[in-house]
Amino acid sequence: MAKVKSPKGKRRHLEATVSLKPKLTYKKEVEIRSTLQELLIYIIFLTDLCILTFGMVSTNMYYLNKVMATLFLETSIPGKDRTNFKSISTITEFWKFMEGPLLEGLYWETWDTTEVLYQLKNSSRLYYENILLGVPRIRQLKVRNNTCIVYPKFQSLMDECFDRYTIKNEDRSDFGPRQVPEWKYSPSTSSLQHWGVFGVYDGGGYMFTLPVSKTEAKEKFTFLKLNSWITRGTRVIFVDFSTYNANVNLFCIIRLVAEFPATGGVLTSWNFYSVKLLRYVTLFDYFIASCEIIFCIFIINFFIQEIKKMKEYKYAYFKSFWNLLELLLLLLSILAISINIFRTSQAYHLLGHLLEKTQEYPDFYFLAYWQIRYNDMVAINIFFAWIKVFKFISFNKTMSQLSTTLSRCIKDIIGFAIMFFIIFFAYAQLGYLVFGSQVDDFSTFENSIFTQFRIVLGDFNFANIEKANQVLGPTYFITFIFFVFFVLLNMFLAIINDAYAEVKADYSIGRSPESELANQIKASYTRIMEKLKLKKPQTEDQNEAKEKDTAFQSRRDFDEKEIESANQMKKWKERLEQKYYSSEIPEAYQPVTQEEFRELFLFAVELEKELHYVSTKLNRVMRRISATKT
Repeated sequence: MAKVKSPKGKRRHLEATVSLKPKLTYKKEVEIRSTLQELLIYIIFLTDLCILTFGMVSTNMYYLNKVMATLFLETSIPGKDRTNFKSISTITEFWKFMEGPLLEGLYWETWDTTEVLYQLKNSSRLYYENILLGVPRIRQLKVRNNTCIVYPKFQSLMDECFDRYTIKNEDRSDFGPRQVPEWKYSPSTSSLQHWGVFGVYDGGGYMFTLPVSKTEAKEKFTFLKLNSWITRGTRVIFVDFSTYNANVNLFCIIRLVAEFPATGGVLTSWNFYSVKLLRYVTLFDYFIASCEIIFCIFIINFFIQEIKKMKEYKYAYFKSFWNLLELLLLLLSILAISINIFRTSQAYHLLGHLLEKTQEYPDFYFLAYWQIRYNDMVAINIFFAWIKVFKFISFNKTMSQLSTTLSRCIKDIIGFAIMFFIIFFAYAQLGYLVFGSQVDDFSTFENSIFTQFRIVLGDFNFANIEKANQVLGPTYFITFIFFVFFVLLNMFLAIINDAYAEVKADYSIGRSPESELANQIKASYTRIMEKLKLKKPQTEDQNEAKEKDTAFQSRRDFDEKEIESANQMKKWKERLEQKYYSSEIPEAYQPVTQEEFRELFLFAVELEKELHYVSTKLNRVMRRISATKT
């Protein structure tokens, strides 16, 4: 026999049930408030990071690089051919550049008239505004003889062989006039290496500095040329110098590189780094310093919060994408702060020592390298910081549709990506093997990959491909365009389009996820607007109409009844298709389209909404009647 609860027990149970709802509601409100607080704090953090990043760069850096590049790269060698540094292809042209445009660009001693420009012990002022710090340095790296193997039948014709540059093949023995330091090897004083087109070069070599006088510098170049300072073993020559512009407080570290590959000829490249090594000079610089301190405080706070989350959720913490993104942001921020501290300390430690070397080469390349690495790290950091904004705006309907679409089609996209890159890399290897020896865009396997991405975007040179191979060239191009552009890319768009259509259909029938944060923000906004009398308060009829629209909101998790109802609707659709099928007249086959089925389903849903609304009104009226009787 079942137990019957006493009236006191029923009352206690009812009171406990009623008291549980306010607790749950209060807990949700606390979570919403904490989320809003987190959003506001992150907005402040992102604003501070934007000010910090935009404060460390300026358009003056671009213009300084541009004028320096124009001076040293585009100034032509005197003569009929008008060769400049970019188009140097022989050793003779290289020496002409060194004796002509290089010296003309480095030594500015007078105005356009014969008036003396300045009275300083320093060398010159480029463009009258940029002080040449110390003196330029010329550095050469060589390889040893017999570093490669000559085929036996050709040994009678060629008894010397110089391979490409590597640390193992580097020649460090003295050559030429032994009493002159330009022919003696000097070890590297820096741990930095230069990544060139044909190899990675060490920091040592055969080096010398230019004198302060332009005439003496030209005489030194003539002496080196006559005594064959550049030999068959020469693989690279660096021209390094630095300038400072006090008007914009910028250092410009310049490196001109001429590589001499084993195939012969000369290939030139260059680096222009405009950096701000003196960080804190103006009031705005000190404001940026305060933003850097605030940034460090934010990172410490975020780090403590993430440690607490890890202890609370343990392994479940790493299952969330946003938690992993937060960890990545913290690691990048800590790395950026470490580089900034190291760079600042090295700048203040070395800057005074380097500026004292008025008759020597001051190596600012080390400081510029770490400044560029710091800029790169901060740029990557702010990129991911903006990506994290999607975490807080996911309550928006459009953002929710975007995230839901990507989550639904991610498996299909991964499968498609595997098929796409199999075909893509097959074509890249085909292009590299067929056109690599004749077309610059396919000269390496990496270039082939990037060239194919450019072909997909419409940037290609069909004439070069056809000229390289008249049969395989057009065949490669036509089949690549057909399979990759017309087939695979349209398949990719179809996958996303189908997923987006499903999400839109779900949202249109009320299966959109309800965001309590969005409702809280909307309610707060409405209350503020009503208090400011910028919006009329809603009447009871408007509230009831709103209830009617939101009364039927499906959940993310469907129960068994809803699944059974969906299966029933599927069977009903199949019966409709059979009804419209005529075996006697094949042309009369008219299956129910997805749009027709959707319209019927939406009609049924709207009818269910109306019934639900009517039943809600009846229940409300019945409660009022019972309350009136009581």
